[in-house]
Amino acid sequence: MDSRFSDAGELLTHLGAMQAQDHACVLWAIGLRLPGSTAATVRAAFSERKIARTWLLRGTLHVASGPDLRWMLALVGARNIAGAAGRHRQLELDDKVVAASRKLIVKTLRDGNTLTRNALFDLLEAKGIATAGQRGLHILWRLSQEGLLCHADHIGKQAAFALLEEWLPAAGPVLQREEALAELATRYFRSHGPATVADFAYWSDLTLADARRGVAVASGLLAQRIGELEYWMEADLAETNAAGVHLLPGFDEYLLGYKDRSAVLASEHAASVVPGGNGVFKPMIVIDGHIRGTWRREKGELVTEHFTPLKRAQQKAMAAASQRHAQFLGETA
Repeated sequence: MDSRFSDAGELLTHLGAMQAQDHACVLWAIGLRLPGSTAATVRAAFSERKIARTWLLRGTLHVASGPDLRWMLALVGARNIAGAAGRHRQLELDDKVVAASRKLIVKTLRDGNTLTRNALFDLLEAKGIATAGQRGLHILWRLSQEGLLCHADHIGKQAAFALLEEWLPAAGPVLQREEALAELATRYFRSHGPATVADFAYWSDLTLADARRGVAVASGLLAQRIGELEYWMEADLAETNAAGVHLLPGFDEYLLGYKDRSAVLASEHAASVVPGGNGVFKPMIVIDGHIRGTWRREKGELVTEHFTPLKRAQQKAMAAASQRHAQFLGETA
């Protein structure tokens, strides 16, 4: 995929946010859009705080640019917490438990400390706060929604957490709600357009009313009606170049950024990308804008499953795409 960007922070500012529940996948999702990048350079963008990872849109893990994370979280955090209220009642996570967890974790992480999820669970357990049955994960999730925690650099292969106010000292804009709605709409449609308001509402988990409000107050967006649907895009949107062969990671915005995915993934192949509809998306082969198969790398070798046979030129392009991925991983010179 052609990219106008050479820096991860600029890319994320353009995109708004990227789905990031799988760390390896989001590294490649970013690298794929930054020519010449490697896994090491993308990791460095996290370490340099240009980009950061936390539970954000739809309450799921996303990456956003450092300056943008706070206003986005302020826009969606309260709605995410309200949406999880039923699950938290099941887990017996009341205000008292959350307050005790908050006090303990703040005291422990203060002054630049970071700890892995398991270490934080051990800390909570030592003080009589149970973490089994996803209870500990939801405590960390809740404190992240409040703007207290965010993900820090990995410790070994494990995700680690830091205090957001220390990991990302406030430097971004402070937006009022209407400004934030407009800004999020602008980010979405300039990077995902043409798309519908329903797509935007799905991606952001805003109500349809708020999604429409965001579009209404945003500047520089144009609508185009195709059949019964109205599609929005940025007025000066550069044409997206999806020609050729691309190896996309699982959970990529190219597919997950839309409620209606039929334009790029035929319904008869959906089960091949998301087996059993379990919410786990396989890495995808995109050929001339359409998802035409899945792939994985085993012992340095590319293993592919194609929905239809490749032409000779496509096979050559597939080899080049595989080499680019190997170079990103540092497996070839």
